Amino acid sequence: MRLATTVRRAGLVIAIAALALTGCAKKDQGETQASGVKLVAKGKLTVCTHLPYAPFQSKDTSGKVIGFDIDVMDLVAKELGVEQAIVDTPFEGIKSGQDLNTGKCDAAAAGMTITEDRKKVLDFSDPYFAANQAMLVKAGKPYRSLDDLRGKRVGVQSATTARDYVRQFEKEKGLILVEFEDLAALQQGVANGQVEAGVSDLPVWTEYLKEQPGGFEVTAEFDTGEQYGFAVKKDDNPELLKKINEVLGRARQDGTYHQIYERWIGKAPAR
Repeated sequence: MRLATTVRRAGLVIAIAALALTGCAKKDQGETQASGVKLVAKGKLTVCTHLPYAPFQSKDTSGKVIGFDIDVMDLVAKELGVEQAIVDTPFEGIKSGQDLNTGKCDAAAAGMTITEDRKKVLDFSDPYFAANQAMLVKAGKPYRSLDDLRGKRVGVQSATTARDYVRQFEKEKGLILVEFEDLAALQQGVANGQVEAGVSDLPVWTEYLKEQPGGFEVTAEFDTGEQYGFAVKKDDNPELLKKINEVLGRARQDGTYHQIYERWIGKAPAR
């Protein structure tokens, strides 16, 4: 009897120890703030983005990640009393929800358009930026619309709404669609003649024109009515989503949003 009791006691001790270890593992996987916001790493708001996508996110000469999205998410991090940590990752993993689902980050801030398909796998914040698509060509080129590009190569960034938009007209207008992994490659493709034109969000081309004065021009804009949103893991972190929306609303009211807008984009829209 004493032997059986000893065995049972030993088993109980092991079970309690295993439970304690499980609890520790869960805590290591993510920290919950006093506000109820879950974070994947203690003391950090980990944000997934895809570089470069100036003026929303890019690196300065020192290698620091800067931009419109970064400044807004800094406001959220400050509200939570933590630091923002940036993770540069392919856009496909962001828009599919995979990076959030696997715990790579708490939120996504990547100049990402809110779409019905993306809403199936991501929870989006309130819209924070309105953007249309636009076409960039080398200065002096005669292309003023997609109709002018029949039989020509048109560049887009993979997995973006620009790609989806141009794809609608690919057969109708006889376009040759060329996809690039990121914005920098797309810009280079237009510059070296790999494609005759590139289609992307208008603010992105506006920023590029500042960097390349006289060499390129935007010859067409497409009113797609797109709006950007920040995203969190689907049905998993409502308190973080609520906090992001609160910060956005307050920033619009107190003028902080407009300061960020003018810093990175230009004249801010009316309040």
